[in-house]
Amino acid sequence: MNYLSAESISKSFHDKWLFKDISLGISQGEKFALVGNNGVGKSTLLKILTGELPTDSGKVSVREGITMGFLTQEPRVDDSVTVKDVLFSDSNEIAKVVKEYEDCLQHPDVSAERMQAALEKMEELNAWDYEAKVHEIIGKLGVPDLDKTFGQLSGGQRKRIFLAQMLLTEPDLIIMDEPTNHLDLTAIEWLENYLAGQQVTLIMVTHDRYFLDNVATEIIEIDRGQLFRYKGNYAYFLEKKNEREEMLKVEVSKARQLLKKELEWMRKQPRARGTKAKYRVEAFYDIQEKASQDIKKDRLELDFKASRQGGKILEVDHVSKSYGSLKIVDDFSYVFKKHDRIGVVGKNGVGKSTFLDILTGKIKPDTGEVIPGVTTKYGYFTQETITLNPANRVVEEVKAIAEFIVLADGSQISASKFLETFLFTPDKQYNYIDKLSGGEKKRLQLLKLLITNPNFLILDEPTNDFDIDTLNVLEDFLEKFGGCLLLVSHDRYFMDHLVDQLFVFEGDGKIRLFNGNYSDYRNWADGQEQESAPAVQEAEPIKNASKPAISYKEKQEYGRLQEDIALLERKREELTERMNTSSADSALLIETAKEIEQVTAQIDVKTNRWFELSALMESE
Repeated sequence: MNYLSAESISKSFHDKWLFKDISLGISQGEKFALVGNNGVGKSTLLKILTGELPTDSGKVSVREGITMGFLTQEPRVDDSVTVKDVLFSDSNEIAKVVKEYEDCLQHPDVSAERMQAALEKMEELNAWDYEAKVHEIIGKLGVPDLDKTFGQLSGGQRKRIFLAQMLLTEPDLIIMDEPTNHLDLTAIEWLENYLAGQQVTLIMVTHDRYFLDNVATEIIEIDRGQLFRYKGNYAYFLEKKNEREEMLKVEVSKARQLLKKELEWMRKQPRARGTKAKYRVEAFYDIQEKASQDIKKDRLELDFKASRQGGKILEVDHVSKSYGSLKIVDDFSYVFKKHDRIGVVGKNGVGKSTFLDILTGKIKPDTGEVIPGVTTKYGYFTQETITLNPANRVVEEVKAIAEFIVLADGSQISASKFLETFLFTPDKQYNYIDKLSGGEKKRLQLLKLLITNPNFLILDEPTNDFDIDTLNVLEDFLEKFGGCLLLVSHDRYFMDHLVDQLFVFEGDGKIRLFNGNYSDYRNWADGQEQESAPAVQEAEPIKNASKPAISYKEKQEYGRLQEDIALLERKREELTERMNTSSADSALLIETAKEIEQVTAQIDVKTNRWFELSALMESE
């Protein structure tokens, strides 16, 4: 079933075509990843598909009855709106009931009558499943206190709330622009599993290559105003993209040779064009259009000379830092060595950025010392672009540091010429900084940092706002970088390729030193969870995948499950009856409500297992 069709749509900005006469259709169950360099129109295309922007030509059609959810990079809402007002839509009766119930749970001082009424309404509408889903989604995404207003939240927190809202509405078609930005690694992995495992239909823009690989069934690239489709993973996309570009080079080369010959023929003909073969004239203009294609791809190249590094790099000696009762770092020590390549991981809000500020001297520790070496020269890339002067032009910002930049081989290049290699064209160099896009500001910030020739790079979320091509180039540079590297990133692919140690923020100020990259750590952590998990009876492996057979143990389990589910359902009925007839205080009602939730969750788990075994019983 086709959900959405875009037919021959075009869009231009400032007399420049982003894309022209492109068509796209998405059917039920398809999952598209939209890729391309910054500025090619990926976000613009998404806004056209959702109706937020008009198209210059062509039309977009959405199948009648299909609901659509759209997650933008920068969701906007009035600062006075509360989190719960966004999460629970008044147009959804079940959501309204859950909102009231959650409000009662958040405020134990509510009257017993109000709590009783909320519970009765939850039971009447059978809203427990929806309430359990609310808890799963807001818990996994790290949604803050439901009573907070948006004026109290960061940009990242706002985006997580809108992501949660979209998932709770369960739209038929999901459209997302950089969904992994501002999520921590745990939340990204949960969202990845959720989208990959659900029967959802989606179009997304993402630079997260693991996320793209694990979720998307097809990659769509915007290049030179056209769409190219690739059914396969990221590695397949790179292979086929390279083949396409090589083929294009051959075609353009042949067209340019043929154009020379046809141009002579056109010039030799009399002015009266009627004597010419009409088809040949038309063919000439087709050849001219193909031959005039620009096959030169702008590619960012990073090549800087790092400052000399002495024997002592940086020593962290018994450092602690707290804000009130919140411990950020608790008695942490480490001596940095030459060529250290360390990733910093942990949930949002655990203190990773504060830790970096302590290392660079921006924040003083409560106890302990941070002692840098005499020759240590930091290059600190932060999530903010406050180091850029919005009143400056791009070229002025760079010239304020140096008129000429020293490269790794000792040669020098002018600031203006170097900006060109950093994909800032001559006309763009005279734009004011406040007119640049988010990606362009980040690129300029990175350039300013690197031309100071640091030998200790500290990068806090450098992958946000960069396209995949820029990330590949940055990876290449960092792999060759001879100094120390300390990296905070939610991009698992980026981190896996660059670090061989981790500082794992486990909460309450504890930092674990782990030898290995992020995938190594996840494998280790999964093994630890399995070892610590309580022993459960496992079904024997099915030896013949084509004809599943149920084992004797599974038959016994099947029989027990029916009894367990019946007992749990009776328990839930008793608890519900107790709440309906009780005039106890609100605290006891809340406790009983939570017990009902736990019993409901157990019923769901056992029922799913019963269905699995039931299917095996039927196949015998």
